[in-house]
Amino acid sequence: MPWRDEPTFYHVLLSELMLQQTQVDRVRVKYEEFLSRFPDIETLAGAPLSDVLKVWQGLGYNRRAKYLHESAKSVHTQGIPDTFNQLIKLPGVGKNTAGALMNYVYNSPTPFIETNIRTVFFHHYFADSRVISDKDLSELVRQTMDHENPREWFWALMDYGSFLKKQGLGRLDVSSHYKKQAPLVGSVREIRGRIIKVLSSAELSTQALREQCQAGGRFEAAYDGLKRDGLISESDGVVRLTD
Repeated sequence: MPWRDEPTFYHVLLSELMLQQTQVDRVRVKYEEFLSRFPDIETLAGAPLSDVLKVWQGLGYNRRAKYLHESAKSVHTQGIPDTFNQLIKLPGVGKNTAGALMNYVYNSPTPFIETNIRTVFFHHYFADSRVISDKDLSELVRQTMDHENPREWFWALMDYGSFLKKQGLGRLDVSSHYKKQAPLVGSVREIRGRIIKVLSSAELSTQALREQCQAGGRFEAAYDGLKRDGLISESDGVVRLTD
């Protein structure tokens, strides 16, 4: 994984936001493409959001691109955060992403939980359980951490969890935090992606955009959601990606 070769703040933040709800193989390709266009956090902070959304194409959940862009602007003006409490103030960075950043960037032992880590602990500590909360896991994660080299430890947990899932031992459905992702085809999420893709090539009227997206009754929900999230804007009857 290329972000492990040079775990700077920018590289890890980028990879962690990309890896939210996206598989590693897809992220690998997009990560390199993103860095070729925005090689450092200053370049990203100075770019219009519309450019960021265009490069993000193919990853889905485009709000993550906006969060990344806003975080870059925050870091550019206020400096790189280096404590847990500073990190969780960044857009799109919750406590688990902040924990990952503390371990991977600063090699500072900080417990956090995500799907691969759940998989490992479910397999070894909760073989007979049917409903498990992250609260049940958190103290075990804390007790088993490698305090001398947490970066390598959590990387190892991630790889081991991935291995277990490939063996059919994931058992993520027993997590009280697990939500099965709804099918993409036919969803409002799919139409949101179509709208962003179309607007990446041209600015259009609302009607022309509707016709190109062929979304039927789902168009309004997707369109209104993108406007509400600040990813698209409309003026003088023309819709465009937000700059």
